[in-house]
Amino acid sequence: MADDGMLLNFELAPDAFAPTKKIKGGSWKDRLTARKSAEYGRQKAQERATSGKTIPQYGEVLSEEEELILPGERPSKRARTGESGESRSLAKPRTQKSAHRGDNLPKTNTGEVISSLFTFNPTSTANQTPAVVEDETPVEPSNAPLNDELATFTTLGLSSTLASHLLKKLELKAPTAIQRKAVQQLCAADTDAFIQAETGSGKTLAYLLPIVQRISQLSQQMKDAGQKFTRESGLFAIILAPTRELAKQITTVLEGLLSCCHWIVGGIVIGGEKKQSEKARLRKGVNILVATPGRLADHINNTEVLDVSKVRWLVLDEGDRLVELGFEEDIQKIVSVLNLRSRKAQETPIPGLPERRTTVLCSATIKADVDQLRSIALKDPVSIAVDPAEAVGTGDGSTVEQAFSAPAQLKQSYVVAPAKQRLVTLVAALKQAFKRKGSVMKCMVFMSCADSVDFHFEVLTRPSSSKSGAEQGGDAGRDAAQTQRVPVANLSRSDKIPQGNTISETRTQGLATAFGSEETPVQLFRLHGSLQQATRTSTLKGFTKCSDPAVLICTDVASRGLDLPNVDLVIEYDAPFSKEDHLHRVGRTARAGKDGRAMIFLMPGCEEGYVDILKEGKPRNLTRHDADELLKKGFAPAVGVVTDNSWEQLATNWQIDVERWASEHPKHLEQARRAYQSHIRAYTTHVAAERPIFDMKQMHLGHLAKAFALRDKPGNIRVPGQRPGKDAGAKNKESRRNQAAKKAPGAKRPRGDDDMDVPTATDEHDARRRMHAKMKAMSGASEFNLG
Repeated sequence: MADDGMLLNFELAPDAFAPTKKIKGGSWKDRLTARKSAEYGRQKAQERATSGKTIPQYGEVLSEEEELILPGERPSKRARTGESGESRSLAKPRTQKSAHRGDNLPKTNTGEVISSLFTFNPTSTANQTPAVVEDETPVEPSNAPLNDELATFTTLGLSSTLASHLLKKLELKAPTAIQRKAVQQLCAADTDAFIQAETGSGKTLAYLLPIVQRISQLSQQMKDAGQKFTRESGLFAIILAPTRELAKQITTVLEGLLSCCHWIVGGIVIGGEKKQSEKARLRKGVNILVATPGRLADHINNTEVLDVSKVRWLVLDEGDRLVELGFEEDIQKIVSVLNLRSRKAQETPIPGLPERRTTVLCSATIKADVDQLRSIALKDPVSIAVDPAEAVGTGDGSTVEQAFSAPAQLKQSYVVAPAKQRLVTLVAALKQAFKRKGSVMKCMVFMSCADSVDFHFEVLTRPSSSKSGAEQGGDAGRDAAQTQRVPVANLSRSDKIPQGNTISETRTQGLATAFGSEETPVQLFRLHGSLQQATRTSTLKGFTKCSDPAVLICTDVASRGLDLPNVDLVIEYDAPFSKEDHLHRVGRTARAGKDGRAMIFLMPGCEEGYVDILKEGKPRNLTRHDADELLKKGFAPAVGVVTDNSWEQLATNWQIDVERWASEHPKHLEQARRAYQSHIRAYTTHVAAERPIFDMKQMHLGHLAKAFALRDKPGNIRVPGQRPGKDAGAKNKESRRNQAAKKAPGAKRPRGDDDMDVPTATDEHDARRRMHAKMKAMSGASEFNLG
């Protein structure tokens, strides 16, 4: 019988009969990931055997039998369990730029890999231009007092008593350009006016001096007519300010002026104060009243002793801000009441009292939407500006958009920092600013929302661990011992807080442990609109009178009109919501002819388009800084051997220490999550013209989470108080049956509901709508603009 057997013409692999290890446990996704990882490792092992390589390349995952970790090499990646949202491929190799970074990444107890600061960061899309050398040529300040020999307060039409008081008591030798124009115009005529000038040019005195001068003349005419001028003679001037802090500052300046005219009495009514105390002051009588629109409208409706029939001067300070905050209705109500009750004053004339009311609108930025205020309060206004080309009036009486400008002596710069490096870059910038004693006395850091202010205040004043303090030269460790928070056991019974172990909930001042040192201690303050009024006032007072170097972390509540002395540096950590807000923020420095610096943080990509908006103001110097540049300077080792990447290791250690601190304290972890969510919500509120620059769709939320010391995926970051998801909003059959029983007419309430009132969805919507209307009526400000 013939042999018809088949010949096998193929070759078996060497490991064809090698035992394979089965993967058990976990979900099917985990098992699939493990199988793919093992298969990929075997393929790479074969390639190494073929090419003669002995050291695995980055991203190669060895099989379970041959896996090892070599010195200086990164361990193989595993399935992600809550990493900060980075979308990475397991086999994706590092770029040449990041090949030497991020080695030996630490892991948490749960096995998750902590994201590195220096890998997978987006690169800048702008053309890399050479570094701009700062021009050290002296520049004539654009908002300084005039040095003309004839430019004195006496030549402006002020009385010798008032001019002498300005020179000797207030130490003001000469007026600024806007003060000279405004005082001459308002003292000579009873016409409405726009006052437009740069920040720090003295607009407050520009309208206060004419009012005090005219009321002083009025008192003299009453005396000549045989009438006595007292605080009960009537209310003659009202000054409206958008924020309480600005109103208090105007009152302080006014009290300084009235010290030479003691018979003229000023007063203030603002939100957050006791209405009964304000009514008592109004009952005694005031001649000049500083107020916020909401509280003044409330007193006009409910305080009978407030007589506004003799008001002849009305000032709307920061007029564009009044429009933005939605005060049009309150101002319209106030103006209509003034118009109606002014007829009553004509029945009992006062010698020297003008027949018509003068209304003044002033701001550093007067935009086109200020026409709403013009139509409500002004009539044939006169434009008062330093440069005639900047005048806001036109031939038909309307307004036009103002040119975007900043003080000429202000030095501006911007930092291009990836989202992951924002926090460490901020610390590095502050370290460099306060490195030498006396280099920077005061600094303001602006953020977009109150939650972000609270979180960063806690981060920068936290007691640092001894390990990180030693790694950073010992400064942080020494400062930590000086800033231990007060335990609850050491408080009196009335001061104890129901939750937590510290008093950080009410603390608004502390020692900056993140960037201060024993040789140059730095005080840290926080300010936002959610704090109590007494706390806000004391914080501003403490920051102003602090003799040590100090930093104020704040929202835009401190961006308007506040004259804080010795502010040398302004950092915009979060970009402003409009270019006008940027102008007011940087206007807190370089005031009254002094020098100042401003720095804004931008992220690589579309945000770099904001540089073109900065250039619209024609700055003297607009310098670019990269995050690596600031990190090298800020985290340079104070002692020890300096290596090429030692600053990277120090910055990474600091970031990991902050993340560990946040994860170990539930209260601070919740603060970080709230700050992260509020920051994202605020990011979407930029003006329409700038939304292509601040595009939410291009933001990497996982990278941004690392800037808030979070290791969670963005989808897992949830805190109490936010809108519940679909699962939280679902109801079971029993709850739906109870709700239907309650809604049915004449139906009895289910048993057990006698002592509680469960609102329906409609009730919740109506309550939310009423609360939103009430909040708007009280302040008119959103949570993002004023904190």
